[in-house]
Amino acid sequence: MSRRALRRLRGEQRGQEPLGPDALQFVLPDDDDAEEEGPKQGSGGRRPGGAGKEGVRVNNRFELINIEDLEDDLVVNGERSDSALPDSVSSGNKGRAQRGNPEAKQDEDEAKAGFPEQENGLEDIDRILERIEDSSGFSHPGPPPLNSRKHVLYVEHRHLNPDTELKRYFGARAVLGEQRPRQRPRVYPKCTWLTTPKTTWPRYSKPGLSMRLLESKKGLSFFAFEHNEEYQQAQHKFLVAVESMEPNNIVVLLQTSPYHVDSLLQLSDACRFQEDQEMARDLIERALYSMECAFHPLFSLTSGTCRLDYRRPENRSFYLALYKQMSFLEKRGCPRTALEYCKLILSLEPDEDPLCMLLLIDHLALRARNYEYLIHLFQEWEAHRNLSQLPNFAFSVPLAYFLLSQQTDLPEHELTSARQQASLLIQQALTMFPGVLMPLLECCSVRPDATVANHRFFGPDAEISQPPALSQLVSLYLGRSHFLWKDPTTMSWLEENVRAVLQAVDAGDPAVEACENRRKVLYQRAPRNIHRHVILSEIKEAVAALPSDVTTQSVMGFDPLPPLDTIYSYVRPERLSPVSHGNTIALFFRSLLPNYTTEERLEEGVAGGPNRNQGLIRLMLALRDMMANFHFNDLEVPREDNPEGEGDWD
Repeated sequence: MSRRALRRLRGEQRGQEPLGPDALQFVLPDDDDAEEEGPKQGSGGRRPGGAGKEGVRVNNRFELINIEDLEDDLVVNGERSDSALPDSVSSGNKGRAQRGNPEAKQDEDEAKAGFPEQENGLEDIDRILERIEDSSGFSHPGPPPLNSRKHVLYVEHRHLNPDTELKRYFGARAVLGEQRPRQRPRVYPKCTWLTTPKTTWPRYSKPGLSMRLLESKKGLSFFAFEHNEEYQQAQHKFLVAVESMEPNNIVVLLQTSPYHVDSLLQLSDACRFQEDQEMARDLIERALYSMECAFHPLFSLTSGTCRLDYRRPENRSFYLALYKQMSFLEKRGCPRTALEYCKLILSLEPDEDPLCMLLLIDHLALRARNYEYLIHLFQEWEAHRNLSQLPNFAFSVPLAYFLLSQQTDLPEHELTSARQQASLLIQQALTMFPGVLMPLLECCSVRPDATVANHRFFGPDAEISQPPALSQLVSLYLGRSHFLWKDPTTMSWLEENVRAVLQAVDAGDPAVEACENRRKVLYQRAPRNIHRHVILSEIKEAVAALPSDVTTQSVMGFDPLPPLDTIYSYVRPERLSPVSHGNTIALFFRSLLPNYTTEERLEEGVAGGPNRNQGLIRLMLALRDMMANFHFNDLEVPREDNPEGEGDWD
């Protein structure tokens, strides 16, 4: 029997023979010793022990592509370090060191001393690409390389996957399970970061959605989604289906355009209102997949330097899809992943912040127990964004300091410093926003002390006298984050600082009057992005505090409160509606049947004729169905022999 037949019986393939631990390893000699050490190397390419100084140990020959950059990184403070390896190489040596190679294990320990270990090798892809671009000399309008210290809008790929967080909570076996697909999965065009394609989805074909690079300036890249003619026709049909107020029309549209983003968003809301959360989440993931497949090659999710203008209607779908996915992740119990999505939305337009993610990011950071990030964000942005003027940041940052001081793995002086900073900031927050205390205690089912409840500073007047815009922000924060304060230790700390604030008020502290004047000036009217955020949050207390000019508008789920300065790339063609013709009979039937429309559009230059007759036929059929649904029931005549209703009922 031949060796090939024997391998087939064993289920093996060529190239799967076991190799020794050093079979694929070779040593790259240094430039200074290349000539003199060359003859001394053996046939295996390895340097014998004690033959001079060690070179860079490489397990994969493809890692030599950027070896010039690696050699530059090996020089630290004028001396060449033998332990400095890139993260991808050190992570590759880690597995081999655990299989019994003592030299590789020693290199692993040395590499750990030089660089922190990366939890996921995928994080190094951007760095490798940057090194290749720097060595080739090409410059592109994409994002600049990151600094050594990651900025607050940097997004990590591995945290965009909710399975990463669920595995940390429950283990990989509980998340992935042992079920394997029985059939071969469908082949999708590309690997995506935001979602994983499912075999139950329709086969993907380009829906006509693309992304274009507009300009690059000051280290930022500005992109915009674009719709081709086919996608524009689907968008027009979608708007007609929305006006009909019938979800089945959107379902029909998705049968012909299964990856139309706005249809997926609108149908997801309809499924969510009908308590079908699984289908609603699946539709949002499909919308994200459709938009990610249209990304420009230079568009980066993680750099924090790519911008999308919310004034363009084509870009809004991506914002809303990310927000809805973030909401599903938070409800699913993945606050760390939801925080990463929140950072991603904020990075797309941080100056304007169209969805006002600054009202939410502190809540997600506290839920994810990422206190250091919240404190770092506050320290970086307080100078130019005045985050302390938002009630959510004014109360969440001192809470983060306090929770950080409760950790036992920090040095004693850091715990003391965090506790002092927490007390200082919470007293400033209570002085600036006294109307938050009593509603917060009520939400936490805590009865305040008589001294606090009867004091003029924290009494009912504090909540009544605050401006409407401030009341809306307070209602939003309490409706979302009040449960974070229910811990008894947190309540005891809050009580101590409330008493300290009362002492300052009674002593006539000038800061109290200054904060009162600031409240009257700053919170006259909330901007449009805050109203948009309140509508998307669906928090009842905050929605009830919206002004009447917002609540009287028609709000669409696929585009809530569009900007007043919208930039349109194409215009929807005008439709001949019954209202424009002033047809009284058509208006009467539309009042009875909201789904009824008279289709009197001119098609291909032919007016009247069959189209008008078809409209009359549909009108007669609708009228016949309406009359068939009328049922007249005979009313029972009450008995006169027992007018007062006494006795037993029949």
